[in-house]
Amino acid sequence: MTSAAARTGHANEDFTGAVSTAAVLIDGAGIPGTASICRHGVAWYAARLGGRLLDLLSRVRDRALPALLAEAIEQVTDDHRDTCDVADPVSPSAAVAILRLSGGLAQHLVLGDAFVVLDRADGTSLVVSDPREVIISRSYQPALEAAAKGSDEYHRLLRALRANRNRPGGFWVAKDDPQAAYEAITGACPISDLTSAALLSNGAARIVGRFRLTDWPGALAVLTAGGPAEIIRQVRLAEAHHVVTPDDASIAHCTDLNEA
Repeated sequence: MTSAAARTGHANEDFTGAVSTAAVLIDGAGIPGTASICRHGVAWYAARLGGRLLDLLSRVRDRALPALLAEAIEQVTDDHRDTCDVADPVSPSAAVAILRLSGGLAQHLVLGDAFVVLDRADGTSLVVSDPREVIISRSYQPALEAAAKGSDEYHRLLRALRANRNRPGGFWVAKDDPQAAYEAITGACPISDLTSAALLSNGAARIVGRFRLTDWPGALAVLTAGGPAEIIRQVRLAEAHHVVTPDDASIAHCTDLNEA
């Protein structure tokens, strides 16, 4: 696993961790004004949610992944409900990716703009992502690009975009509503069909999505040869070349699945 903050001196709002039969990746999200709503911050939310999920995954083996995520969201929300405005549109939220090995199956869950990539033994890749936030964001992008970054109008548009979270017709993330977990994209396949799996935050997935440096089979080959740090190194070079604001980037690369 590798997780890198967008810039030196800034808090890393991603989290990744693993237990013996499961891996978790959290991609925290916040916009200007979050600090005035939640005194803990996005990095705290991501780490807290990831920690609660790992605890549940290690102890509770017979519950579906959405139910475990719902419980973790409820626990973390309760942790700061009395001190922070958890329902405000700009309070901390996060995308979630989970991989669990259970009963001969590799089970996965994706909520928000994180990725699970399954490397099949037949040489193909199954990419699990949730496109709903990307689709909604496209309608706001022209106005955001026209507004001065940091202006009142820019912040108004961001709030309007965030207001689409966790509502029918919008997109779903981990925030304050446990029911959002049941909107996650889930699935399973035999462990024997896989050679490896990877969980990536949106920032790390830029190697394929935004910058098109390779395709998903190529990204898995880079992971196998150079590890997660090599993916992030290539993304940072592309961000600098294209003058794109860096994003936190995290990867969990899961191998030897049949030995778990």
